[in-house]
Amino acid sequence: MLSPFQRECYIMAKPVGASCNLACHYCYYAKPQRESMDLSMLERFIQQYIAMQTTGHVLFTWHGGEPMLQSLDFYHKAIEFQRKYSDGRHIENCIQTNGTLLTPEWCKFLHANQWLVGISIDGTEQMHNAYRLNRHGRPSWQRVMEGIRMMQQYGVEWNAMATVHSANVGKPLQFYRFFKQIGCQYLQFTPIVESDGHNLLPCAVKPLEWGQFCCDIFDEWVRKDVGKVFVQLFDATLANWVGETPGVCSLAEECGHAGIIEANGDVYSCDHFVYPEYRLGNIREHTLIELMYGEQQSRFSAKKRVELPKQCRECQWLFACHGECPKNRFIDNSDTGTNYLCAGYKKFFSHVAPQMDIMANLYRQGLPPANIMASYLA
Repeated sequence: MLSPFQRECYIMAKPVGASCNLACHYCYYAKPQRESMDLSMLERFIQQYIAMQTTGHVLFTWHGGEPMLQSLDFYHKAIEFQRKYSDGRHIENCIQTNGTLLTPEWCKFLHANQWLVGISIDGTEQMHNAYRLNRHGRPSWQRVMEGIRMMQQYGVEWNAMATVHSANVGKPLQFYRFFKQIGCQYLQFTPIVESDGHNLLPCAVKPLEWGQFCCDIFDEWVRKDVGKVFVQLFDATLANWVGETPGVCSLAEECGHAGIIEANGDVYSCDHFVYPEYRLGNIREHTLIELMYGEQQSRFSAKKRVELPKQCRECQWLFACHGECPKNRFIDNSDTGTNYLCAGYKKFFSHVAPQMDIMANLYRQGLPPANIMASYLA
């Protein structure tokens, strides 16, 4: 039996594995094989995933590759199985897509079933098309924008998931204002820190560039958009400032609460660690409860905290950063790996600290953090 003090675990489902119709230069998940989850595996996953939850709310996240390479019939069956095994729980769904395969039929389905859509788009046409190309090397931005307009037409709820790379990191305000211009209210942006196994890719960001990018967007956001535009990094930073668990695992004290399931039923510790040593098992042989709350995953979760280098443990921003994502800890020092983005995060946290203090105090008084904007109007 699960302890009531154990945290909730989530699984990202990959119904077509790494299969994708795009060939983004920075993709960390590319694999040669094409996979497809069959209906028996789908039903097994849904039954086990619902049974694993310890609250009355269950969130399914459909990921890829490109999950819309699966048929709509597959997702209609997913809803049937969710209803069959819900046992009174409230079920929600989120699908993360590159947006190029959206059609009116997809939009009708998404709206009718109240699915949230996360759209991968890296900013303006020039920013996006620098690295997000299709399998034939052609740009994808126009098709993504058609998909966004289609979702808006059909009333589909969506948010934007952008990567920050060498083609947009130097234009933070143009990047941020683009998303506001297209009606985006929920924005997540993630720095590209990928390598070829030996050297960082040309599209990767430099640490201080990343820090300045975040600072410049924050300065505009805190003056004009708090409570209007929700930026994941800023929300997560404020959560750490008030002592709550952030909504993004990279800034949490421990990770390991968000595993993935491949199309064949294999479960891995994390989407960024789909390697043999991080395979937890297969749900045909073990339950998700056994895999996600087992000893191997517990060790993976604690490793982020336990293996912090000395400079992190002594850093004034430890409470806000927690060493960030372990996949980015590859700069050697006398202790253990230091996060590649460390200098950028230090720049960001020191820059936003005065405003974070004000918003944290407002929050503790039961007042909206958005009240901070009034001080800029005075």
